[in-house]
Amino acid sequence: MVVSARERILAAALHIVATSGVAAVSNRRIAAEAEVSLGSITYHFPTQTDLLRESLLSFVTDETRRLQELTTQLQDSVLTLAEAAATVERIARELSFTEGQFATFELYLQAGRDPELRDAAARCFAAYDDLAATVLGALGVPEPERRATAVVAAVTGAQLRRLATGSDPTLAAVLVDILGVDLPQ
Repeated sequence: MVVSARERILAAALHIVATSGVAAVSNRRIAAEAEVSLGSITYHFPTQTDLLRESLLSFVTDETRRLQELTTQLQDSVLTLAEAAATVERIARELSFTEGQFATFELYLQAGRDPELRDAAARCFAAYDDLAATVLGALGVPEPERRATAVVAAVTGAQLRRLATGSDPTLAAVLVDILGVDLPQ
């Protein structure tokens, strides 16, 4: 599959955001990483703000699609606590210490500064909420949709802690603690 210059630019920008932060993004660095001319960057993206928005929106689109696929796979499932914990842990580990995980948190921070990204961040959180509600429903937790936001917040916090400290919080314990209910075994 041939990757267009625009796609390479977006991927390079996202890689730089994930590895070095938004402040490290420069047209020269992107051009070198994407192996394109400086002019092609401004051709596709008139401003750096446009470039950052598009790269982060591209990430959100991919992440939302991935989460929706996971949600579809788990619909109509019945899970034990151990199976649910393993599922949550697997999903979290797929992003742990990866560019995607760093990009996720950069997106949320940038959305706080850029109102045009808030809708994208909201879509991403909605996909996490849907997945959490599906897992909670499969566990037999009462009112899974209502509890999903709290679970997502706890898991997101655990992921941030994991990134910031290198510690490895057990997400199963986080899940049980945040729900505060006895789950069917």
